[in-house]
Amino acid sequence: MEEFRQTYLSLCKEEGVLPQDSLMDHLQQDGGAAILDLRGHNLPIDTCTVLAKAFQTDTFFTKVILSDCMLSERGVKEILTGLSSNKTVKVLDLKGNNLTSTGAEALGTFLTQNTTLQRLVLEWNALGMLEESFALFCSGLAANTGLMQLDLRNNQINHRGVSELASAIKCNSTLEVLDLRWNNIGLLGGRTLLEALKRNNNIVHLQLTGNNMPREILTSLQQATEHNAQRRSTLRESRNKTLVLSKEIRSLKEEKGQQVLSLMETIKNQKDELGKSNRSTSIEISKLQGALNERMSTVSSLTDKLRIVNAALTLSEQKNHDLYGELKRVKAEKEEQMVKQNRERKRLQEDSTLKEEKLLREIQNLTEANGLLKYKLEEMERRCKVQQQQIFELKHDLSNSTAELKLQAAQAGDRLIVEKQRFKQALEEMDDLHQKEVKHVNQRLEETEKALEESIFKMKRQRVQLEEELSKAKSAGVAERTRSEEERGRVQAQRCMEKEHVTALEEKFQSVETSLKETQEYCSQQKQTISDLLATKGQQGIEVDRLQRRIEVLQQELLSKDQERMAEVSTVRMEKQEELRHLQTEQVGLLEKISTLEREYKVLSTNHNETLQDKERQISSFLEKLQLKEAEIQRMREEEAHRASQLQNAILTYMQGSLKK
Repeated sequence: MEEFRQTYLSLCKEEGVLPQDSLMDHLQQDGGAAILDLRGHNLPIDTCTVLAKAFQTDTFFTKVILSDCMLSERGVKEILTGLSSNKTVKVLDLKGNNLTSTGAEALGTFLTQNTTLQRLVLEWNALGMLEESFALFCSGLAANTGLMQLDLRNNQINHRGVSELASAIKCNSTLEVLDLRWNNIGLLGGRTLLEALKRNNNIVHLQLTGNNMPREILTSLQQATEHNAQRRSTLRESRNKTLVLSKEIRSLKEEKGQQVLSLMETIKNQKDELGKSNRSTSIEISKLQGALNERMSTVSSLTDKLRIVNAALTLSEQKNHDLYGELKRVKAEKEEQMVKQNRERKRLQEDSTLKEEKLLREIQNLTEANGLLKYKLEEMERRCKVQQQQIFELKHDLSNSTAELKLQAAQAGDRLIVEKQRFKQALEEMDDLHQKEVKHVNQRLEETEKALEESIFKMKRQRVQLEEELSKAKSAGVAERTRSEEERGRVQAQRCMEKEHVTALEEKFQSVETSLKETQEYCSQQKQTISDLLATKGQQGIEVDRLQRRIEVLQQELLSKDQERMAEVSTVRMEKQEELRHLQTEQVGLLEKISTLEREYKVLSTNHNETLQDKERQISSFLEKLQLKEAEIQRMREEEAHRASQLQNAILTYMQGSLKK
């Protein structure tokens, strides 16, 4: 209320119009609806223009009463122009304002532009006085799509105006209540209205009191309105039934949507669980990869140590070679000395008879010393041979173990990469399959089965390939071992040949004894390093075995997870199939309900059509009777007129005869 008051005062200031405070006293409020009741007030043109602008700017009132306000044609035009764009006024009362041609034209344009007005009261006006202006009003009524109640009482509407109004009623589809009391419609206007009601099925209440219409026309018009009311009630019932059915269908759609959402949530949860398991497995795999990297670093350090040991072994072999050369040189010198001794013995054989016993004792002592030295040499050679054989075997075992470790690490890395790729591929396939399940449930089931079979076949094929690679690696290891054994046999043969050469150097062994002690010490150091390497190798083997067992456990876990995933997919598929069957049964029940309702509607429509045909036949019979009655009335009128003319002629002749007398 206060907002409208403020807008009214501001518009009065803009237009330079003196505001009427008495107008603001008639603002009312009925519940939540505001009413502007200005009945009985004299509204000049300036006030009408201000009200029109207020109606354009303000959307507050729902009912405007301007009855008996002595509005001029221009003022009415201004107010209707302002209300044309208003979206809240639903009731407009213009009773007793003596509206004629200009008002009828303004009302016609107003009705063509406004679509929110539902009730229009035009009682005690003169809209039907001029036929052209009333025709414009009727054209606006024909184009209107919101008016439901129209009051045209006491508007001087004759049968020509009613014909225009009937043509408008034929085009209008929203008007339900029409009040035409106390006009001058007559018989012809009633017939035109009756023809219009045959085309219009929306008017359910029509008042025609005081229009000089026959009772038969009134009853037929009443029957037509009652028929429209019945039709409206049946349509309302059918609309209510359709609304109920639409609500049921909507509820079913919502339930189905909720089921789909629950399915999506379960799929999302499964995807989250798979992601968590993937992350945990990736973390474990990364840890294993780090452990393998550490072990590879230790293996590389061991290979460096082996390289150092090999260098030391090459140095020892070089020393042995030098010692062998020195032994050969000593052998040559010994042979030369033996030759010299033989020569000297032959030369001095005669002179050294006295020294023969001494020499024999010395020879005996030397043979005993040579036997001891020979025994020691054989023992040392045996020890050296055993140590060299152990060194060679350890070297070969280390090379084999390093090669096997590298091969196993490479195989493990390749298998890890293959498993990662396979797992990623399986995840991508599962995501695609889940998206396809949401779109097409039946297709998704078949595609998931095919994809799972293909993935199982791929896994089996990869497993077979890995087993073949393992068998190849094992065969290569066996071949390498046989080659190493052959090389060891060749080395042993060479050692035997060297032993035969060493037996010839018995006499020079004393000079080499010191170097042998040094080599023994060096061999003991090498043996210690080799024992350390063997211990580290055993630890590495244990660690590699543990890693292999861990990889096998992870593979088993992956297989179990794949099996669980397949079981979950099968359970979800069975549940969705059951839900689909349930929905299909519900859909069949709904279709049966819809078919029964359609049959009932068809029966009702057929009954309604039969009643309509009966009513039409009754109306046609009534019209025929009405035409007969009209013909009789016309004949009686003509007879009465003929009798009246004869009586008048007789009276005139009688008067003329009396005047002549």
